[in-house]
Amino acid sequence: MAKGHRSQIKRERNAQKDTRPSAKLSYARVSVQKACFVLDAVRGKDVHTALAILEYNPRYASGLVKKLIESAMANAENNLGLNRDNLYIAECYANKGPTMKRIKPRAQGRAYRIEKRTSHITVVLDERK
Repeated sequence: MAKGHRSQIKRERNAQKDTRPSAKLSYARVSVQKACFVLDAVRGKDVHTALAILEYNPRYASGLVKKLIESAMANAENNLGLNRDNLYIAECYANKGPTMKRIKPRAQGRAYRIEKRTSHITVVLDERK
């Protein structure tokens, strides 16, 4: 049933923990599909190129992703002591968040459902060797 004492399980989980700098935005008011258009444009690029791409991208999600990358860069510099010039975007993905359901009144007493989708966006950086 149990694989060991709780502290032992936590120790093992922390030993396998990813130490790369990252930033996560939860409950972003953008759908996963729309966020992925922006994330696909910057995946694998170095951070300065990615920020330049996002600066002129007209999509709403590009502003969110730009802030996330800047936050992850600050985490890398302050928490791990990495150099900003060597960083690149190792992973970036969007997962589905909860959907807010709203009602829109329509003609003849009908009601249409409006689904306001949210997403959880994650950016993971790494240092080029």
